[in-house]
Amino acid sequence: MSGIDRELVLDLQHLPKHLPNTPQSQRLLLRGRAVHIFNDEQTMRQVAQAIIERGESTGTARNYERYGLWFTEAIGYRISPDGSRTPLFYGEVKIDASNRYHAIPRTRPSEG
Repeated sequence: MSGIDRELVLDLQHLPKHLPNTPQSQRLLLRGRAVHIFNDEQTMRQVAQAIIERGESTGTARNYERYGLWFTEAIGYRISPDGSRTPLFYGEVKIDASNRYHAIPRTRPSEG
């Protein structure tokens, strides 16, 4: 079965760290961590909707149920602490125990 067939609530707390030029994403870079950023908010919302409609379950990792989907065009990019950028073609929706979700652009599905 593909897609997510239950009521979900968008978790607004995690959105800013996956959008370009937000204080939250910049803070992660300043701490020496890589960030996974969507091209823009519209792309983030479209990716989340596509995963909810037809994403594949990838199981549970780090207390989140996860669903993902590959895209033919880059949905975002990974910025390394050194400033290098890698285009991202995989989107993931993480769902917590309270059915709150947020989307993340990734290089591949999460592992354990």
